[in-house]
Amino acid sequence: MTPDISRYNIYSEYLKKKYGGKVYKLPVNLPGTCPNRDGTLGYGGCIFCDEAGAGFQCLPNTMEIKKQIEENREYFKKRFNAQKFIVYFQAFTNTYLPLSAFMENIKNACLDDVVGISVSTRPDCINDKYLDFLLELKEKSGLNIDIELGLQTVNYHTLEKINRGHSLAEFIDAVLRIHQRGFCICAHLILNLPWDGPVDVVENAKIISALGIRYVKLHSLYVVAGTRLGELYKRGEAPIPSMDQYVDSVVLFLEHLDPQIVIQRLVGKGPEENVLFSNWGSSWWKIKHTIESELAERDTRQGNRFNYLNGRALTVRGMPEL
Repeated sequence: MTPDISRYNIYSEYLKKKYGGKVYKLPVNLPGTCPNRDGTLGYGGCIFCDEAGAGFQCLPNTMEIKKQIEENREYFKKRFNAQKFIVYFQAFTNTYLPLSAFMENIKNACLDDVVGISVSTRPDCINDKYLDFLLELKEKSGLNIDIELGLQTVNYHTLEKINRGHSLAEFIDAVLRIHQRGFCICAHLILNLPWDGPVDVVENAKIISALGIRYVKLHSLYVVAGTRLGELYKRGEAPIPSMDQYVDSVVLFLEHLDPQIVIQRLVGKGPEENVLFSNWGSSWWKIKHTIESELAERDTRQGNRFNYLNGRALTVRGMPEL
């Protein structure tokens, strides 16, 4: 069946309405690490994370920020006729830098044609001082500032299994602190973790919805050689769910998700080198189209089962009269 993007709240359409035209994210890659790598909270990082720290699609991190922005901006202008941009601090844990270095990096991103800044980080690296700086910058510059939080799953057993280094509590704390400053949040989730099932998929959607998250970015797990996940995978101890199962999980997730939440991504991309598994040997856009076609085939959409908040038991029973 033909894909139908009207069945979920797609990010590109949201940006067009908000800014009146095409808006593209410009990835920025900075040298860095995270507290789960350097011994502060742990070593080795998440079991799926390689040395690139999710920055494999970025320009070299030795390049100055302004140079990275300029090169990416010219590329998107020529290829997509883009006129407005969001600078996306993507790789590693950007708020794990010393506050002075973090402030300098963010200020260097405030350039012409930039309408927003998106900062990717870990929930346990959200701190009031960093947020207060961002709020002051937002008030002075008028830029929209979003915070992207890597959660991956709400299942605390799986969080421990993947050596995430934080629990669900840190994520909730970060969300509350960010909301106090009025910033929007994008939560990152992986829906094909070997240790999660349909119950976890639904709970992901419910907690994201209950917390008032604005955006969601869904990733499909890939396996890189030389990582701890890679070793588990080769020994058969981390079986990856099938592509059909992933499609089912995304549909199930969307059905339980607040329909107002914006979907930035339905499936992720893996690196091209040293990969043991990535997207079942298919392209990301084919998987995306399969998910969209499945929504149409089942005649379902985002929010179809969003019926569990605001005292559901009272609603089902019939609200008592005052």
